Amino acid sequence: MNGSLLTHLSLIHGWIPVSFQVFAGIALVAAIGRRGLRWRRVWLPLSAAIGMAVAGTAYLYVRSAGIVGEPAPTMLWVWIALAGLSAAILVAGWAESRWGRRGLSLVAVVLTTCSVAVTANSWIGYVPTVAAAWTELTAGPLPDQTDPAALRAMQAHRALPSKGSVVSVNIEATASGFRHRPELVYLPPRWFASTPPPALPAVMMIGGEFNTPSDWVRAGNAAATLDAYAAGHDGFGPVVVFVDSGGSFDIDTECVNGTRGNAADHLTKDVVPYMIRNFGVSAAAANWAVAGFSSGGTCAVDLATMHPELFHTFLDIAGDLRPNTGSTAETIRRLFGGDRSAWEAFDPSTVITRHGHYEPMSARFVVSGARANSRGDVQPVHNAEYDAATHLCELGAAHGIECKVIPIAGRHDWPCAGRAFAATFSWLFAQINTSSSARPVSIAHAGYGPVPKRAAAPRPDGSHPAGVGVTRPVAATPATR
Repeated sequence: MNGSLLTHLSLIHGWIPVSFQVFAGIALVAAIGRRGLRWRRVWLPLSAAIGMAVAGTAYLYVRSAGIVGEPAPTMLWVWIALAGLSAAILVAGWAESRWGRRGLSLVAVVLTTCSVAVTANSWIGYVPTVAAAWTELTAGPLPDQTDPAALRAMQAHRALPSKGSVVSVNIEATASGFRHRPELVYLPPRWFASTPPPALPAVMMIGGEFNTPSDWVRAGNAAATLDAYAAGHDGFGPVVVFVDSGGSFDIDTECVNGTRGNAADHLTKDVVPYMIRNFGVSAAAANWAVAGFSSGGTCAVDLATMHPELFHTFLDIAGDLRPNTGSTAETIRRLFGGDRSAWEAFDPSTVITRHGHYEPMSARFVVSGARANSRGDVQPVHNAEYDAATHLCELGAAHGIECKVIPIAGRHDWPCAGRAFAATFSWLFAQINTSSSARPVSIAHAGYGPVPKRAAAPRPDGSHPAGVGVTRPVAATPATR
């Protein structure tokens, strides 16, 4: 089976997830089988009760931990219950079963567990294709990934490569003390044109609740989007840092300083100076953007509005109204130890209102769930994402932030996030690719002090900065993998 075919075999929808679930159901029915009266009256009801208890425990854990911002699909809890049921059947019926029935019971456990995984994956779109799953399982390289030795050789050669390069970096947490995993940096071809490299614009990109720094590259197709742009623009593009906002796959910090670590300080006080110092990117806030998906979108709003001295542009893809790990009370307790004033310091609505006028700042809010009407036109759906984006955009516009809300067809998942990034990247780069890009003379500037103001340049569509608007929705098109 060739790589191209693997790339297009979806693990989110289509026949592969359905096949797992169908075969799991068949195997489970066969494992239950026709047995004696005691089995039907005692062991089967007991196994069913164990399955429901497993599902209930999983639900309560997810609910109490506040590790997801939106409800999981009902079928996820159903498959967890069936996986618990199949495991109980395997144990309860082992002694009195023949090897054939034991084998069927074991197969049922494996397939129902796989059905839990594919249902969860269909919900969040974390592993979009068979090729992506194979890369994860085999620890294969990411698209465009380069080792440090090859990177140094390319730098010394000073010839523009055909594509950008992704390199793993270990960013010191000196200012924040935040424990994090290795992060990634994308370098466009033009970065290799000179030594020292040109002072290119920079973008910080943040993933969702369950995350690794590689998510935007692997699941969000970001490297391919950046390469495609560079190929049509003489190798130009931003330097992009894919950050670790959680420190662990199952920790959702919402990019705040709180009980789960000083994530905000890591991103603003560790990452930004590191990128300026080590990759020579511009120190001017006019040349920096922050972008994110889901909770990462919320992070983008928060970081930009809290730190206009660092970022003048942000892209929020399917974010929330504010940091969210449950209800407001639960979020305050889980993220801030019950300190409401600390929560207010990271609530975008409060931050924007307290700050006053922003000059200059530009934003786009992309919301999923748009649908085609009877004429085939894609129209926004007034869901929680849309309401949050509209509120924040209107509030931002009232305080000088030029912004628009862009509905996009698709679900709240990584494939949709990848399409949203591809659809908005030209706008994003236009905002940060300004004439104020210049090599910083000192790390002291590092984005923390006064920075040059950029002129109010026309937008890519020819319009000039204005208030809030809703742009033409983006239709769902197959993402290139």
